[in-house]
Amino acid sequence: MEKLYQISLSLLPGVGSITAKKLVSYCGSAEAVFNEKKQALVKIPGVGNSLANLITRHKVFELAEKELKFLAKNGIHFCYFLDDIYPQRLKHCVDSPVVLFYKGNIDFNPEKVVSIVGTRSATDYGIEKVKEIVEGLSKHKVLIVSGLAYGIDATAHKEAIKNDLPTVGVLGHSLDRIYPPLHGKIARQMLDKGGLVSEFFSGTKPDRENFPKRNRIIAGLSDAVLVVEAAKKGGALITANIANSYDRDVFAVPGRSNDEFSRGCNILIKSHKANLADSVEDIEYIMGWDAENNKQRSIQRQMFVELDESEEKIYSLLKENENAAIDYIVSKSGFTPSKASSVLLNLEFKGLVRHLPGKVFKAV
Repeated sequence: MEKLYQISLSLLPGVGSITAKKLVSYCGSAEAVFNEKKQALVKIPGVGNSLANLITRHKVFELAEKELKFLAKNGIHFCYFLDDIYPQRLKHCVDSPVVLFYKGNIDFNPEKVVSIVGTRSATDYGIEKVKEIVEGLSKHKVLIVSGLAYGIDATAHKEAIKNDLPTVGVLGHSLDRIYPPLHGKIARQMLDKGGLVSEFFSGTKPDRENFPKRNRIIAGLSDAVLVVEAAKKGGALITANIANSYDRDVFAVPGRSNDEFSRGCNILIKSHKANLADSVEDIEYIMGWDAENNKQRSIQRQMFVELDESEEKIYSLLKENENAAIDYIVSKSGFTPSKASSVLLNLEFKGLVRHLPGKVFKAV
């Protein structure tokens, strides 16, 4: 019965994911939200008379029952944001969906997740870069996430399958269809080791406004987002910007300045919104996934022991905290973001600091 309430909560008109989770937080459960009296609902911050009336006079149970029947008939599962199997990385994003629909065999919480996005009009250069990087990532057993679109997305999924990596496609429509239809075969192959994910209810078409919503899930599921070929505007840059807002590490493959589909990547790198990723080694180093680099840092730590005043201040700060985000370091040190980043880089070179996913740093 609780599943009915969970679906119903997501179907309430005018109640987005942020408000829905706030209601659950105050009331205790999805069922409790619907059983709560209006007088209590209006006392919840952000819930006025109109919304309280809507909740207490709702007519969504019938729609929810219909949706549950549809899910059962089509072999579609869903997870609620408080379920253990819900993607923990996504759960910590303020606008994550209350329910997430999926098909396949998906472990939403593996050790490492990389999202790969880019243009639909991929060039040979972009395709080869995806092949090279996915093959390089295969030794780390990462989950590859993308959007099942033409071009870079489809290449990322195909190469994940080829390298025996799990891969998840995040869709901008409901799971009763595949868009583009040409990718039906890839989608079926993905179900064996990975699968398909959507926040959209049955009957939702691949309308333009759905894809930015889809992109936030691609970003939220991952430790790192890699952009391979992107124009100055488009979905890939939206995903990169969302990933930055979620404190995910962002990487971009550079290209020639006059290549249309490298301009977006070059802008991300120049504006310090993405790390340059010319090869898988660049990703491994920033993410701390390279054993050889870790070994080298240990050697460097023994060789370089002298610190200047700025380095000592930040290193002492990191030793007092198990992990510290860049914003916290800037706040506590009193340095500008550029100054703090420069000092942290020097400490990395000296083997004293490790850069973790999410722009978090740790004293070694």
